[in-house]
Amino acid sequence: MTLQRFDPFRELFSLQHRMGRLFDEAGINPRFVEKEEAATATWSPAVDIYETQQEIVVKAELPDLKQEDIEVSVDNDRLSIRGERKFESEVKRENYHRIERSFGSFSRAFTLPPTVDQEKIQADYKNGVLTVKLPKREVAQAKQINVQVN
Repeated sequence: MTLQRFDPFRELFSLQHRMGRLFDEAGINPRFVEKEEAATATWSPAVDIYETQQEIVVKAELPDLKQEDIEVSVDNDRLSIRGERKFESEVKRENYHRIERSFGSFSRAFTLPPTVDQEKIQADYKNGVLTVKLPKREVAQAKQINVQVN
């Protein structure tokens, strides 16, 4: 057995190298992206997913989007959320001092478990948060069974 000296930063450097290669392969190199270009780069909304006894709930943060700019679909056991946040055209870009929010199209997709009743899925958009409720099938819900003792 060979002993190897422990280096706590080796994994970090390795991760940094792999992430750099990933960005380079995708054509995105954050070290060379202009600040103005960063605001129009591809963005992905934050999503929370949690489960209750009756349903699975997906919540996505979509601030400043109109309901008609959001598309929710289910196809082949995949929930897809797509949309586009448009740049505010009433203010000229030259008048901005700083642009940090991202604009453009986005797409998120999630594989649905077989326990979801796809016919009863509901979506609601309120206060910049999209809530998709995925009810479970009756057979998928847990039932308490009493055990008889003789």
